[in-house]
Amino acid sequence: MPVPTSMLVILAVTQTPRIVLTDVTDASGIAMTTISGTRPHTQILEVNGSGLGLIDYDGDDDLDLFVANGATLDDPEHGPGCRLYRNLGDLRFEDVTAAAGIDVHRWTMGVAVGDADGDGRDDLYLTCFGPNILLRNAGDGTFTDVTAAAGVGDPGWGTGCAFGDLDADGDLDLYVVNYVAFDPTHPPPPAEFKGVTVLAGPKGLAAAPDVLYENQGDGTFLDVSESSGCRAVMPSFGLGVLICDLDGNGTQDILVGNDSQKNFLFERQADGRFKDVGLRRGIATNMEGSEQATMGIAVADVDDNGRPDVFSTNFSSDTNTLLLNKGRFFDDGTSRFGLSMISRPYLGWACSFVDLDRDGDEDLIMFNGHVYPQASRQTMDSEYEQPPLLFERSGDRFERIDDPDAFGMLGGAYRTRAAVWADLDRDGDVDMIVSEIDGPVRVIRNDSPPQGPWLIVELDDNRPGARNRRGLGARIEVDMPRSTRKRTRWLATGGSFQSANPPAAHFGFAAGELGPAPEQTVGLTVTWPDGGATKPTDVPVNRRIAVQRDAFRVIDAD
Repeated sequence: MPVPTSMLVILAVTQTPRIVLTDVTDASGIAMTTISGTRPHTQILEVNGSGLGLIDYDGDDDLDLFVANGATLDDPEHGPGCRLYRNLGDLRFEDVTAAAGIDVHRWTMGVAVGDADGDGRDDLYLTCFGPNILLRNAGDGTFTDVTAAAGVGDPGWGTGCAFGDLDADGDLDLYVVNYVAFDPTHPPPPAEFKGVTVLAGPKGLAAAPDVLYENQGDGTFLDVSESSGCRAVMPSFGLGVLICDLDGNGTQDILVGNDSQKNFLFERQADGRFKDVGLRRGIATNMEGSEQATMGIAVADVDDNGRPDVFSTNFSSDTNTLLLNKGRFFDDGTSRFGLSMISRPYLGWACSFVDLDRDGDEDLIMFNGHVYPQASRQTMDSEYEQPPLLFERSGDRFERIDDPDAFGMLGGAYRTRAAVWADLDRDGDVDMIVSEIDGPVRVIRNDSPPQGPWLIVELDDNRPGARNRRGLGARIEVDMPRSTRKRTRWLATGGSFQSANPPAAHFGFAAGELGPAPEQTVGLTVTWPDGGATKPTDVPVNRRIAVQRDAFRVIDAD
């Protein structure tokens, strides 16, 4: 018989999300709004925004934050300035820009972090609209502009940039991506997009060639763009770069993400020169042969074959792209992993694979926002301000999380461009800092309920004379006797849009995967950029460690 309405009892079952990200900006000490021209934006120079960089500039074993900043069209040389924030612990920061001697007020775009002069301290390289800047870390808490002496002040409109040992001689070379030739005093007339009058570019503007600098080992660099083979390609609208050994041959490759043109994949040949093999490898376009507008690039072993797969964010009305590394070629796995049609309304920028819930597989997050202020669902099938996309890895698929209780930003709309990821509060999970164009810099704490143990691996090449001490370009694999599953990370550089993440590998482990505590240990295989290997055993988990050539040391523990 029917149950009377008065007798019905409705039970509300609540479930804590597996991924929980909390905005803690108000308590962080960071109260900065970036600038990029004047809103509403009318020129292409105003729409890309500026990047972020994580760097332990003071040598205290935690990560500090550098924020690049822009300017305005009428005075591109004198903006409000970049900022350096010192990490005080517990996701609190203080502005130390002036004390550090940083006085950069030009229109700054990209950030690269690396030891340019081999003195054991990380330096900052900044791409700009106009001559780029190299800031040398003096080791006393200050930076010095050594651009002219180092010979790296390329005068173009630089976007992405990354350090890497590209000639396998032990020190860090530098790849700089350039975008277009643009004169703010004589801007191009507006263009049309889907019947709407919008700002012009990049199509119709002159593309700018990229630059490769070879480190001379004495604090100076030599422009080898021509002799290296990197100028054999047609200049393109470059936005991003990733340096990583994608083909597994022991040398670093250069993946360049271009806007509305095919991407480049430069592989090092036997004679030391680079050759673009992007079309042959299947990574220059999507699998339909369409050239895309690549902004963000992320690397992970998505299909567990031990090779680095590549994910890229792209323009709206297109899909983001996941290319699976099969060795000699890349295969499009975008649809197979549930990442295709869901991304079409979004214009993506920074992105990353990261095990946010520490369950043993890497989740995926990307940040979005359109370049055209006129964008709306009615005019362009895409809004101007957009939420981030957060995907939890579930078996052979990525499942979208759109619950604002998991991540408050999922319930809002933003113009986010840049993001960086790291364990900023030393609790074993990965936090993030994001930057919105003409908007705030946000600090996001990871409050996800832990599923299992964790391990953070950094490198410290402690050999006398080593110039790439942090092992940029290395491969790190975990050996788990109780599991047949591969777990590999690459200390790639570049990738996240115009930003620099630290060279650290974060591993999460599913509950019970390592056996009962306290006997939980793993083995590691570290393949250094020069091909040497270190294989420490009985590495305890719930630790942050630094692997050296013949041992490892614990930096801190849970």
